[in-house]
Amino acid sequence: MKRFLFPAVLTTILMTGCGGEEKQVVKVFNWGDYIDPQTNMLFTEETGIDVLYEEYPTNEEMYAKISGGNARYDVLVPSDYMIEKLIKEDMLAEIDVNDLENYKFIDKDFKSLPFDPEDKYSVPYSWGTMGIIYNTTMIEDDIDEWADLWNPEYAKKMFMYDSERESLMVALKKLGYSMNSTDPLELEEAKQELIAQKPLVLAYVVDEGKGKMINEEAAMMVAWAGDADLMISENPDLKYVLPKEGTNLFVDAMVVPKNAENYDNALAYINFMTRPDIAAMNMSYLGYSTPSTAARQLLPEEMRDSEVAYPDPIPFETMEMFVDPSEVADVYSRIWTEVKASTGE
Repeated sequence: MKRFLFPAVLTTILMTGCGGEEKQVVKVFNWGDYIDPQTNMLFTEETGIDVLYEEYPTNEEMYAKISGGNARYDVLVPSDYMIEKLIKEDMLAEIDVNDLENYKFIDKDFKSLPFDPEDKYSVPYSWGTMGIIYNTTMIEDDIDEWADLWNPEYAKKMFMYDSERESLMVALKKLGYSMNSTDPLELEEAKQELIAQKPLVLAYVVDEGKGKMINEEAAMMVAWAGDADLMISENPDLKYVLPKEGTNLFVDAMVVPKNAENYDNALAYINFMTRPDIAAMNMSYLGYSTPSTAARQLLPEEMRDSEVAYPDPIPFETMEMFVDPSEVADVYSRIWTEVKASTGE
């Protein structure tokens, strides 16, 4: 899951063909820096369909743009909990996976997922985990639990993720609760944990944290597995762990909005992106994990065998997926505002 990247727009210019006929297009709305640009060009070369491509920095900003009904796209790539929300609000078109030749390459572990149990609306694009990355030359002890982020020994040596959902997840899992808790008492307890932790935190970061960890400006940080793989490739003293209290398993998937103007082209695009050679090329660029074993086998060896990207076995029993937070979204926002405004305890 790509998070909080600066917005950018990459658009393939809409051309007109001979006789003034408008060329076929597919309008794609995806996370920033979340595709190998070559894939869009290859799709156009193979199909003659131009890709009109735009980027968004967060699930919430994507939702805000499409929810008014004025912005029309053919393919979106939201995260699990946002797909659940879009399904609840009847904003997605059904996809008959029998029409997708390459759907058979999606592994069974990534089918019938909680946000789309009947596989009616989404096709997995990538997946990953969230854990802790730490510098083994700066920390002698083995880091293996979220509670390590509250150890005074590492005061002002750690970065936390600047996101209400992910930071609350860390605190809730530390306390032994579900990261999707809606219990007011549990959420209050998690808030107090984050307030108590704040004096230990060097900074709350997003993408800039990757470079800072590579440059050894901190000893540890909460990180997505895809980002961790990139950091480790630049600094082999870094190590990524999945905390024993459990963590987040995320899946980003391709969906088609109900108001899509180019439904058939959307299916063609999704089918193309699911083809093993294209999926492998795309994930090689991104550094995230593919939900296709066939695609994984085509990855460079160091990526294919990465324990960061592909833990073996995948500890499904200790991981949760985020669910639609609509019920308590305002509570999460209030808690994070209070945490960031506090002076700590």
